[in-house]
Amino acid sequence: MTGRIASLPLFHQIGGQQVLVLGEGPAAEPKRRLVERAGGVVVDDFPRAIDEGVRLAFIAYEDAAACEVAAINARCAGMLVNVVDRPELCDFTTPSILDRDPLLVAIGTGGASAGLAKHVRLRLERVLPATLGALARALEAARPALRMRFPDGAERRRAVDAALAEGGALDPLDARSHERVAQWAKGAMAPRPAEVAEITLASPDPDDLTLRQARLLGEADVLLLDGEVPPAILARARADAVRRVWDDDADAAQADGLTVLLRWRPQG
Repeated sequence: MTGRIASLPLFHQIGGQQVLVLGEGPAAEPKRRLVERAGGVVVDDFPRAIDEGVRLAFIAYEDAAACEVAAINARCAGMLVNVVDRPELCDFTTPSILDRDPLLVAIGTGGASAGLAKHVRLRLERVLPATLGALARALEAARPALRMRFPDGAERRRAVDAALAEGGALDPLDARSHERVAQWAKGAMAPRPAEVAEITLASPDPDDLTLRQARLLGEADVLLLDGEVPPAILARARADAVRRVWDDDADAAQADGLTVLLRWRPQG
């Protein structure tokens, strides 16, 4: 079988629902916070959970044998079970979450390495704008206008795809895209004006980029290269961005959209 995935990713809505969390201490407390953050109600009494038809259970006892017994009992009671740090006993695992409410990015490894999932999330945190949630809400609010402008569903999907594509009118990596949704939906948005930003680089490591620098690279329509900019840095830019060698006599604002002047000034 081709294209197999290790587990089925789902977003489970638990607002107002009870969730069983068994255990105390540093393993159990994050699960309680996670349940409460998602709007769930934490229950820590097993008989009550059975009587009231609880469907999800987190088990975080320090004793391994106690975890195994509790997992069997909860599963026999019809619950889906997560045992902290015991993927072989889990019906489901919890991902590392990047929150741009209402947009969520969940990164999981099927229990193979929570640390790996966390560090992938931390990398994405630096690139994905905090305004992604505002973009999602603006697109939701624009649905009536889009239906009027594009009555045909297929045509509407193509228009949305084009706007959200890399370099599109509503590029998700552009922190200000949410401000343009209403005008775009009505067909009244003017072309993006020319804008120039400058980044001075001292390190070849892309992890040393600031959040703003990483976003500018992801949004740039044109890159002007002043010096031998390291390939690892350029890899963070849009694949279709035009790349030119900087000339001191040139005008940086030569095109519509965003132009980023990258100056390579290594230390030492």
